[in-house]
Amino acid sequence: MSRTNLAKSTDAVLDYTMIQAVPDELPPPDDKSSNRLVRDYQRIEQTIHYLMNNRMQQPELAEVAAEVGLSEFHFQRLFSRWAGISPKKFLQYVTLADAKQRLQNSASVLDATFDVGLSGPSRLHDLFLNLQHVTPGEFKTRGKGLTFYFAFHVTPFGECMTVENERGLTGLSFVIDGDQGAALNEQKKGWHEATWIADRSAGKAAVERIFSLGQPAQKTAPISVLMRGTAFQVRVWEALLKIPAGHTSTYGNLSVKIGYGKSVARALGTACGANRIAVLIPCHRVIRDSGVINGYRWGMERKQALLAYEAAKLGPMDTVV
Repeated sequence: MSRTNLAKSTDAVLDYTMIQAVPDELPPPDDKSSNRLVRDYQRIEQTIHYLMNNRMQQPELAEVAAEVGLSEFHFQRLFSRWAGISPKKFLQYVTLADAKQRLQNSASVLDATFDVGLSGPSRLHDLFLNLQHVTPGEFKTRGKGLTFYFAFHVTPFGECMTVENERGLTGLSFVIDGDQGAALNEQKKGWHEATWIADRSAGKAAVERIFSLGQPAQKTAPISVLMRGTAFQVRVWEALLKIPAGHTSTYGNLSVKIGYGKSVARALGTACGANRIAVLIPCHRVIRDSGVINGYRWGMERKQALLAYEAAKLGPMDTVV
């Protein structure tokens, strides 16, 4: 029975448990056109890594371009294609000074979003989310009786892995150093009793909407999301959705916003680290009080790239009402 027919069957939940997992079938990224996306992001990440390691020297653009194997002309084209702005402008968004200013100016914006309340509809850019979470029983039994479909896709921030089931998208993580097996094991952690099936279509539509690949972001049907975590983790993840793109918060401030006080900031940081749905649940938007961009399970450079990309799309903070 096909996956489509299963989804339509009234006995779908029972039938899903009969499917055998295919752990060794790791489908490749979608098509040849993805090669440039991969190459572009690799150079963006190289650029950020080089700047982080040489920030005291404040290298010139020509030097940075040479470091990633490009002329100044092609370096300019790379950033225009990837971020829509010049490399000089983009690189301003990865400085500590910009991070501090953005954190300070985000405070009033966050006050407004949290005043709406955590129970309101969750929104990311133009995407609305239909949030669900696993039951205590599903969490306790490590996913027994559940079926997850997984696939690998290319995004502007590198290759990602998606996981979904009949209740929605439940995983989006980035592949580190091309190790798809490690990405799969990371998503499986704590959920080994579930059935895992490789399916190249899994999460593809969500990825296209989240990253607006080749088309404007759709504003209609919400993306269904299934969060796999404890009650505390889910509350933290819901709070993360209140941080708009182009803005940031600190662990302590976010902890206060959700009613726990700064004393649980460390636990909140751990909850952010346990997030299985990158970008859509934006744990990358939480930084230290000092403005320092600290740990990210999918790489510091990727966190910097995500923040700088979102900041570039928003523009200067003084234009925000």
